[in-house]
Amino acid sequence: MISVEEALARVFALCRPLEVETVPLRAAHGRVLAQAVSARRDQPPFAASAMDGYALRAAEAAPGAAFDVIGEAPAGRAFDGSVGPGQAVRIFTGAPLPAGADRVVIQEDVRRDGDRIVIGDALDAGPHVRPAGADFRAGDVIGAPRRLGPAELALAALMNLPELPVTRRPVVALIATGDELVMPGEAPGPDQIIASNAFGLAAMVEAEGAEARLLPIARDTRASLAQAFELAEGADLIVTIGGASVGDHDLVAEVAGGLGMERAFYKIAMRPGKPLMAGRLGQAMMLGLPGNPVSAMVCGHLFLLPALRVMLGLPAAPVPRRTAPLATDIGANGPREHYMRARLTENGVAPFDRQDSALLTILSEADALVVRPIGDAARRAGEIVEYVPIRSAHG
Repeated sequence: MISVEEALARVFALCRPLEVETVPLRAAHGRVLAQAVSARRDQPPFAASAMDGYALRAAEAAPGAAFDVIGEAPAGRAFDGSVGPGQAVRIFTGAPLPAGADRVVIQEDVRRDGDRIVIGDALDAGPHVRPAGADFRAGDVIGAPRRLGPAELALAALMNLPELPVTRRPVVALIATGDELVMPGEAPGPDQIIASNAFGLAAMVEAEGAEARLLPIARDTRASLAQAFELAEGADLIVTIGGASVGDHDLVAEVAGGLGMERAFYKIAMRPGKPLMAGRLGQAMMLGLPGNPVSAMVCGHLFLLPALRVMLGLPAAPVPRRTAPLATDIGANGPREHYMRARLTENGVAPFDRQDSALLTILSEADALVVRPIGDAARRAGEIVEYVPIRSAHG
């Protein structure tokens, strides 16, 4: 068995960033910007008013000063003229500052009578003017790679960029294996269970920005598994679920090997998730996940999601870890790195008492995976431990 760290390094070595495609701005949310893009104009493109008020000469702005209002400048329409001594233009937020003016007096600080205004006693410092290019200049860039969220899309729109170059979505083929499985909604036999792992993993990879292809269940025969691999043709990543252990009916490694899989590793020193396998099959990367529901999902968090991020052009990095005090005492850990389902509370992080890898109900209630190093001693409540946050990734 190899360590989690070594396994992840080998997973990263199997990953290849995908090609770049151009998509409309409206379709770019959540995608990864693949190349830096440049602003096509200054923002603001002109000196603009930051407030509703009156544009005038700053040197004349003083309590009690009077001005003739010679026009108006709403947002989107500049005043066609120049502001001279003793003159002011009624101006609104975002409107271009008229020629000759360099100060906006807010409307609350003046009294107006017809086309005449007088500044009151409570004149603020001003100048309430946004200089041209105060936000960005033409040629300024949005760097890459980066995940495109609402703020980045708003910025790209303001830079007048209707399309963006993004990394193509990875296609992930998910193959659940086992004679014991039936699809949700079907009537299971007396010795069968409902297939669940592929649905959770599909949601996980789609939330990360990949395209999930949920293939038919592969039965425990070489012919069925070979057919499943054939249906996965064209995928960037093939994920098998179950069938990667050492039982007589665990045929994934044998069939994949017969099809030319170059295996990078098999078995890691972690729980849950010991029987994890990775390699390359043709042009695709392959991950063989354990069949136990929690094992499959935990391996998805620790290996599948980081692999997808590399495919999307993001830096190779393990899932982020945080620290928190333990809310309860926990016993010593054994010879494998343990990822304990836990809940975040006001008193710290509290591992669940039951950690069986078949208990999806516990995973559905968990916010975090407490990381127990190999051979970690018993811990008392209040001691600081590392954990992997998982709530955002699975709901």
